[in-house]
Amino acid sequence: MNILLIEDDVDLAGTLIQYLELAGYSCDHAGDGLRGLNLLQRNHYDVLILDVMLPLVNGLQVCRELRETGNDVPVLMLTARDTLADKLEGFRAGTDDYLIKPFACEELTMRLEALGRRRSGQVRRLQFADLVIDLDQHTAHRAEQEIRLTPTGWKLLEALLRASPAAVSRTVLEHAVWGDSPPESNALKVHMHHLRKAVDPAGLPALIHTVSGHGFQLRAPSDDQT
Repeated sequence: MNILLIEDDVDLAGTLIQYLELAGYSCDHAGDGLRGLNLLQRNHYDVLILDVMLPLVNGLQVCRELRETGNDVPVLMLTARDTLADKLEGFRAGTDDYLIKPFACEELTMRLEALGRRRSGQVRRLQFADLVIDLDQHTAHRAEQEIRLTPTGWKLLEALLRASPAAVSRTVLEHAVWGDSPPESNALKVHMHHLRKAVDPAGLPALIHTVSGHGFQLRAPSDDQT
């Protein structure tokens, strides 16, 4: 697991890095929020460990900027502030989990393992190539042109964007729309046909592709795959 630690306490950071690397993790470190954001732009991380009180850019603002730009890295926020109001502020900023200082390293690794198995559901803006959806505004755009989607089309597109660039099975897509009661028909095929017409209009390269025997995938026009 590749982890980024943003923590300005040098002693604590050193202790955590040593513990995590001995436990088999790869760990980068930033001592302030601005450097942390720069690392997040350049590298992929499975989990972000984020202190709240940071120089230059505080942890809450780091989290907000990540979510506003569509970065769905799971965030574990470290803080000595343990009131309900503090936790709610962190969750509103986009964190996925909280760990109150002081903490046991064993609990830290347990939470990291849980977060590392998923991407964050907190992100509110999803993008692939020139396709963007804003979950707060409930709007979708392709090449800066608005896309009109049905409620079912919206759920399918969100599922594809959250998984991109990985392929999504038909079963997962059906569950995203109909839960545990998928229709016994070709309903998914029909809805995917309408979604493709909306997302991939004439004159634009196709982004939605069928993965034979599996499901569907968002694929960038520059990819060599067919």
